[in-house]
Amino acid sequence: MSISFRIEVAQDRVIRGELFPAEYHPQGTLIICHGFKGFKDWGFFPHVAETLSSSLSLNVITFNFSHNGVGDNPLEFTELEKFAKNTYTRELEDLDTIVKAIRSNTLPLEDQGERVEMMPEPLYLLGHSRGGGVSLIYAFDHPELVSGVISWNGITNVDLFTEEQKQEMKQNGRTYIVNARTGQHMPLDREIIEDIEANQQRFNIVERAKTATVPIFLIQGTDDHPRLIEGSKRLVNASPQVQWVKIEDGNHTFNAIHPFAGETKPLYEAIKHTEEAIKSILQRS
Repeated sequence: MSISFRIEVAQDRVIRGELFPAEYHPQGTLIICHGFKGFKDWGFFPHVAETLSSSLSLNVITFNFSHNGVGDNPLEFTELEKFAKNTYTRELEDLDTIVKAIRSNTLPLEDQGERVEMMPEPLYLLGHSRGGGVSLIYAFDHPELVSGVISWNGITNVDLFTEEQKQEMKQNGRTYIVNARTGQHMPLDREIIEDIEANQQRFNIVERAKTATVPIFLIQGTDDHPRLIEGSKRLVNASPQVQWVKIEDGNHTFNAIHPFAGETKPLYEAIKHTEEAIKSILQRS
C-alpha cells in the first residue's frame, strides 16, 4: 500500500507522489523517476515500487514531475500547457524538492494515521528512459547525497528531438510530438531547447560520467531503441563506475504495457538485477 503526498512548489506547480513505505525499519530510500511522456501510475511503476520496497526494505517513492502534463486525474494528460514547458532544469528542481523533503522529514504525507519512519541515507535513484538521464545529472550535481543510480533503458543524450522539431521550436516558439498511446499532439515550447543549449556542460552525461564517483548501473533490454543502446556503449566506455546489464528480448518497457497486465520475464529480470545492484552498493559502503 502507498501513501499519497502533494507538494506545492509554487503557484500552479504541484508535485504529486506516492510513498511505498518499508514494512519494518527502512534500510534507505529509493526514488523512481518516470520518463518522457511518462507518469508515476503508468504500467509497471506501482508494481516495481511495491516489489522493491518489500524485497529491499526500502522506502520507495514514485512521483509526477510538476510539468509532466498529468494533473489531478492520475491517468490522463490534462495539463499539456505545462508539458510544453517541461525542461530538464524544472525536473531537476522537482527531484531536489523531494530529496530535501525526505532529508528534513517534511514530506507532506496525506495519511498520517501511522507515522512513517524516514531514512534519507542511503538514497538511490531509479530512472526509466529520460528519467534515467535526469537521475544521472542529479547524482553528478549532488554526489554527496546519492549512493547509486540505476538507469532502466535510460538516455545518455538529453536532446531527444528531431532537427525539424528544434527548428520549429526556435522559429515558431512551439512544435508538437504525437503520443502514440493516446493519439494526443503534445506541445513542446522553445524554452525546452533553450534550456538544453544553456546547460550543455551540466547536461553532458557522457562527459560528466568520466569524473563521477557514484555507482551507476545500466539495465537495458536488448530490443531497446538502438540510439539508447549506442548511448549506453558510450557511457560504459567513459567511466569504470558504469556497469551494464542486458536483458534478453526486453524492449523499452521490458515488454510491460499500460494498463499493467502483469510481470513479464524481462521486467522480472530487470527488478532482480536492480535488487542485486542496490545490495552491491550497500556492501561497498
